[in-house]
Amino acid sequence: MSDQLSSDLASLRIRRDVDPDRRSPLRTALVAVLALAAIAGAAVFVAPRAQSAIFKTEVATTEVALVSPAQASISVTSTGYVVPQVVSRVGVRIPGRIARVFVKEGDVVKAGDPLVELEDADQKSLVAAAQAKVAAARARAAASRASIAEVEQQVARERALVERQVTGRASMEDLTARMNALAQSAAAADAEVKAAAADVESLRVTLAERKIVAPISGTIMTKPPEVGEVVGLELPRLVEIADFTSLVVETDVPETRLYLIEPGKPCEVVLDAYPSKRHRCTTLEIGKRVNRAKATIPVKVKFVGEAKEALPEMSARVSFLAEALSEEAMKEPPKRVVPEAAVVERAGAKVVFVVDQGQTKMVPIRVGGPAPGGLELLDGPAPGARLVVKPPADLADGQKIKEKGKGSE
Repeated sequence: MSDQLSSDLASLRIRRDVDPDRRSPLRTALVAVLALAAIAGAAVFVAPRAQSAIFKTEVATTEVALVSPAQASISVTSTGYVVPQVVSRVGVRIPGRIARVFVKEGDVVKAGDPLVELEDADQKSLVAAAQAKVAAARARAAASRASIAEVEQQVARERALVERQVTGRASMEDLTARMNALAQSAAAADAEVKAAAADVESLRVTLAERKIVAPISGTIMTKPPEVGEVVGLELPRLVEIADFTSLVVETDVPETRLYLIEPGKPCEVVLDAYPSKRHRCTTLEIGKRVNRAKATIPVKVKFVGEAKEALPEMSARVSFLAEALSEEAMKEPPKRVVPEAAVVERAGAKVVFVVDQGQTKMVPIRVGGPAPGGLELLDGPAPGARLVVKPPADLADGQKIKEKGKGSE
């Protein structure tokens, strides 16, 4: 073996006398520098995300508006709810078990239509027993009147004999007294018949109360009880009926704007559920009580014509007008308007940042031409959605924010 080969093999030998934990200072310093560089790089990448997760960016907000074509004629705008003026909460006068249910939620009924029927077998038996008592009383009264007729004949014959002085007057007087007693018995029997008949009528009324009927015409608003369910006086209502022809919109108007509103003046209503449809309305009445906490007064607005889409408790936006609008103007749909200050570009597309539970949500939008207060929103958030005004360039989707003027959440 050559000397060079022996040297190479010796260099590959493991030296067990050297401590593996002992490293050169240069190598240790190099490892430390690399570790610090890795930490710094991670800090650069994570810091903005951690900051946005811990600290909330304070922003100003606006909202998507719903602008009516009648904007020039609007004097006051407020929000409210659809409520029926005529409502009946039907209950029971006697406790019982449900035997039959004739309606379901959403049915349209007329006054007098059956709603629910309670079990009535026990009441029917009471009515039958009372009717038997009436029949017995009538039989006794008929027997008393028959006896009276018989005695009357005897009195007539006895009176003839007395007049011819064939017999004495004592027998005729006895028969007359008996006839008077029978007349009193007959009168008592007739009174008994009337009393028994009155009992029958009372039981029939109670029997009729086992069938609950609609007191008004309208729509069933609640789910009726189930067959077999026991109901009592403690149950406030079996069903609730609302007359949809009496629907109005109740809204709160600021006290400082009340002078602009008069009963009979025109207005329009847009239901939040159908933002593209406008309804012609008139001011019905102004409330008599002021809410001091909100400095508002309730005002009722009635629909002109039928509002098929309106349902109780729907939210609505009321615009009080200075003058009535033409049919052509009423047919124009309202426009959604987004303030220009809320629109920015991201990746070449127009977007807005919607405020959703203290966080931002980036939503792509499609806008049209100019509109009162901004740009017409053809596709995007619904009316009333809160938007960030002048979103910063570093504002990200899902970032936590705090609206100016509001306390921390």
